[in-house]
Amino acid sequence: MRLKSVYLSRLCKRSFICSRLARTSRLRSTPPQNFELDGISLSPDEKWNLSPAVLRTLQRRLLFEADNPLCLLKQRIVNFIYGNYQVKGGMSPQFAVIDNQPRVVSIFDNFDSLLVPANHVSRSIQDTYYINKDYCLRAHTSAHQHSLISQGLDNFLVIGDVYRRDAIDSLHFPCFHQIEGVRLFTAAELFDGSLKRDPKSLFANDRRTSKKQGQHTKDVAECLIKDLKATLETLCHHIFGINYDMRWVNADFPFTYPSFELEVYYEKRWIEILGCGIIEQDLLRMAGIVDKVGWAFGLGLERLAMILYGISDIRLFWSRDSGFLTQFAGKSPDENFKYVPVSIHPQVLYDLSFWLPEGVGPKEMAAETCDLIRSVGDQLIEQVKITDTFEHPRTKKTSQTYRLVYRSYEEALTKEQVNQVHLKIRQKMVENYGVVLR
Repeated sequence: MRLKSVYLSRLCKRSFICSRLARTSRLRSTPPQNFELDGISLSPDEKWNLSPAVLRTLQRRLLFEADNPLCLLKQRIVNFIYGNYQVKGGMSPQFAVIDNQPRVVSIFDNFDSLLVPANHVSRSIQDTYYINKDYCLRAHTSAHQHSLISQGLDNFLVIGDVYRRDAIDSLHFPCFHQIEGVRLFTAAELFDGSLKRDPKSLFANDRRTSKKQGQHTKDVAECLIKDLKATLETLCHHIFGINYDMRWVNADFPFTYPSFELEVYYEKRWIEILGCGIIEQDLLRMAGIVDKVGWAFGLGLERLAMILYGISDIRLFWSRDSGFLTQFAGKSPDENFKYVPVSIHPQVLYDLSFWLPEGVGPKEMAAETCDLIRSVGDQLIEQVKITDTFEHPRTKKTSQTYRLVYRSYEEALTKEQVNQVHLKIRQKMVENYGVVLR
């Protein structure tokens, strides 16, 4: 589950307007006749917007590469959960760990089952990778929550790679990795187990306040929040130690209420590392649960690993460079150490300016442009920023300027190398989208 407010605050604060779909579709590549992934075969339609860069990332499974820091961190968290949460008697783990769910999910699972409104920005083609109108690449591990709860699971972790159309910088990549945690309680489990609690004692017919759902009693909300925060604070102290400052901030997610984010102070700024909250009771009822309440959290492994190991650029997790991977080879998941940069190469800056095609707005154009830049420039692209957008007063045409920051984490780039890549990006922008270069 990806409980992140960044899902509500995208590149250019993108908002999706359905009436523009037909015009925006001209910017996307022709879909293949068939798409297969994780044993699922689908027929793409006009909503297809998977870029070559995303198709390349689907071929790697970083969480199963033993020398990758994400694999180490995943196992560190699983070890903590197994060691600290066991069923009564201590003979077996309390949480099931699930890391083999398909990355292609239905629109129902990705959005509807999580109570995401029909007009929510996260559903737009500028935010989500669609195969067709009914299926997409999962945008969060929360997409499996409804199915697993419906199957009778009360306590589980879902681990996997997720996909979103996002900004291009040192903290964002179109593929990233999440751990989703869900825990459900009966009345006896939430309160003193020695007391005989009527399941109805969990619920109320009350108004929603800033501290609880209308369907929950005050005691239920307080107990759930206390247990949730204690669990996550203990987990973060296990990962980082006690030398990092942490703080809770209120958040807003469609599928939990109240909702929170946990931030860690790192490199002179607060970084959000996870989102969480009390599961909306309507979500549980939709999954067939009428006598339990629960909490859920979602954390991004990249953010945690960057802090834990001192990794400054998210692209490094995808590196095959031995100078990077050998520093993690043979390490224990619970070992504390810092990555030592092999070298720091200089940035090379280029600008890309063009007039937008008629009928296409700057917000729609931004998502397509970033996808194309990532697909062509691949790991050489460190950052992309929109530095200027303006409308010509006479022609009413719109122009955009992008600042591209090229830097390889493996070698110093020459002007000639960057020129070749930048020229190809310019050519592809004209060929694919019909822009007029400036």
